[in-house]
Amino acid sequence: MTERPFRGRWTLAVVVALFVLVTVPAAGQSQPAETPMARTPWGDPDLQGIWDYWTFTPLERPDEFAGRDLLTAEEAAEVAQRSNAEALARDEPPPPGDVGAYSQAVWTDRARATALRQPSLLVDPPDGKLPALTPQAEQQAAAHRRAGGHPVRLRVGGVNEDGPDARGVSERCLLGFSTGPPMLPAGYNNNVQLFQAPGYVVLLHEMVHDVRVIPLDGRAPLPPSIPQWLGSSRGHWDGSTLVVETTDFTDRTGSFSTSFVSWGSAATLRLVERFTRMDADTVMYEFTVEDPATWTMPFTGRFPLNRSNAPLYEYACHEGNHGMTNMLSGARAEERAAIDQP
Repeated sequence: MTERPFRGRWTLAVVVALFVLVTVPAAGQSQPAETPMARTPWGDPDLQGIWDYWTFTPLERPDEFAGRDLLTAEEAAEVAQRSNAEALARDEPPPPGDVGAYSQAVWTDRARATALRQPSLLVDPPDGKLPALTPQAEQQAAAHRRAGGHPVRLRVGGVNEDGPDARGVSERCLLGFSTGPPMLPAGYNNNVQLFQAPGYVVLLHEMVHDVRVIPLDGRAPLPPSIPQWLGSSRGHWDGSTLVVETTDFTDRTGSFSTSFVSWGSAATLRLVERFTRMDADTVMYEFTVEDPATWTMPFTGRFPLNRSNAPLYEYACHEGNHGMTNMLSGARAEERAAIDQP
């Protein structure tokens, strides 16, 4: 931000005097009381609003910040500017025959150079790194690799073009690649709207319009025989914090997913999320992944949700309708052309 030059003829003494008048209460005058927490008409802490969770802060702590829990403002700005430059560099014209994709500068949130003071989204383990996979999960990844696929499941893109079930779930418009759960910042549509009603909280994501209806009445989760893409969520209040526990995911949902890859299967995942209203414009979001079949230990991430002044927009995901047909038919055409070659 460019600083504006100071204009006027005020002396330093006048400025100091005004500062004292503003910041020091008069004798016998009490300090203003803290603003009470906003509450719904039925008395629950009010989390409602549209919230934006975009940031360039990486999931795992970069080695350059090893042992650091907090960055300086200058370091955070450098992370954002460097990541922003790398993203915008991908706007170069595509090679011949490639129709290109989204402009990083126009169609994504990456044009907003924003990073947190924390060096990574992960805050536990203390090193800010994902824990090791279990031997079982390592074996699954190795088997997938031997079959010619990526060592972990793909959220976007796929192993091959043999059929739609080989493509990533986000590419098939089944799950948004930033909605999780848990939520993670991704390229665009990093917006969620929270609604509340007596006994319920609802999360509506802009990405793919994924919706999670969370009962607060203590009911049991759905039985394992009814798995869900987004799991079965149940919530309760811990003081002013909304705690949401989610289980009963389908085994086609990853145990943990970034924009592009998913590790393991969420069939044994227990996800705990916490939403805490910090002030009028901020909700702190925290998640803990517990999946002993995939990870050798639980891990936790944390980042703020910031109030957005923009509405949610329709996200019309076409890939599962038109793009998938075109991609698979194109693959079959290439196969026929290879067979016809002398």
